[in-house]
Amino acid sequence: MPAGESRTLDPFTGLDELPDQLLQAFAEPLVDHHVHTSFTGPTDRATFEAAIDEASTDPVPEFMTMFDSSLGFAIRRWCAPVLDLPAHVDPEHYLAARSGLGETEVSSRFLRAAGVRRWLLDTGYSGNAIVDLPTFAELSQGSVSEILRLEALGENLLSFGVSPADYADGFRAALAERADRVVGTKSIVAYRCGFDIDWAAPADAEVAAAVAGWSDQTGSGAPRLTSPVLAAFGVHAAVAAGLPVQFHVGFGDRDLDLNRVDPLLLLPLLRQHAVQQVSVLLLHCYPYQRAAGYLAQAFDNVYFDVGLAVNYTGAASVSVIAEAMELAPFAKQLYSSDAFGPAELHLLGSLLWRRGMARVLGAWVRTGDWSAADAGRVVRMIGAANARRAYRL
Repeated sequence: MPAGESRTLDPFTGLDELPDQLLQAFAEPLVDHHVHTSFTGPTDRATFEAAIDEASTDPVPEFMTMFDSSLGFAIRRWCAPVLDLPAHVDPEHYLAARSGLGETEVSSRFLRAAGVRRWLLDTGYSGNAIVDLPTFAELSQGSVSEILRLEALGENLLSFGVSPADYADGFRAALAERADRVVGTKSIVAYRCGFDIDWAAPADAEVAAAVAGWSDQTGSGAPRLTSPVLAAFGVHAAVAAGLPVQFHVGFGDRDLDLNRVDPLLLLPLLRQHAVQQVSVLLLHCYPYQRAAGYLAQAFDNVYFDVGLAVNYTGAASVSVIAEAMELAPFAKQLYSSDAFGPAELHLLGSLLWRRGMARVLGAWVRTGDWSAADAGRVVRMIGAANARRAYRL
């Protein structure tokens, strides 16, 4: 097989036979509405294992390996064949094959096998170890759009020496300047101060005071926006600019207090009329997928996904997907992978989502609760159509 050619996998292996209408829907390309770029390489074992451990930034302890996890097992099962290895190959042979091919070839294979037509990339977490957007588009043979991280924008302003008095106008001007280049924004307030903050739109004088305090604390170090006032200001500025706003919700690394990122804590923000004029997108949501489903039902502009959880729960992700389908209107759910680093995650996000949806919807079709035509229509909605509407793509 020529280098770089897409490997195709059957995500429905071992499942009961699916009706043709459902298979046809699953064969259509996805829109990954929240994703990051991939490694440029090379990637050693320690780096790889750290990249498949969402919650910890420490080296993996000697007594364990992240390959002994739901995600690790999914990599060995579904990614090994893309590297011309048998399914369930041991980690040593898997990593050796990966290293032998090189990161560019590995990324090309996995990204093209994912079956994604359009990627909406959060560029706020970056560095020299990952590829840029044009390279990612070339490797994946898909189109790429940018999501602007609000906290990163504020940190850049402070790094460039903006004065406290000029911060609010500078932030709004920077948003306006980027508005025609991005399709949405993202807030990581979950990591910085949690959702239990005052979500009223702060006045410019409050913003200036918060920036002055932030500058004093930062000194000559790299700025890290943790002020609730500035986090709220960034969200309201994005809303005023008419841009969709994503929120990291739920499961993440240990910088995050899980009890403070329940999406129900966003109700004071979501009830504001101005906020209801733009799409609000709740990302990942585990273990709060049922609460996110409630919010998606209660507010016309609220959407959600369970993307990160699908990868990290592996074979068990079917239950997460089923819970997401319980209450929320199907027009309010989106597909995402939240993949970052190893391109295995970009492939697994799509494969495990297709496989989990097939198990859930296929069972409902077999029992007669759903028609095959309706199941196929819902797959198309969640897989691509809803994202195109929410972001006005």
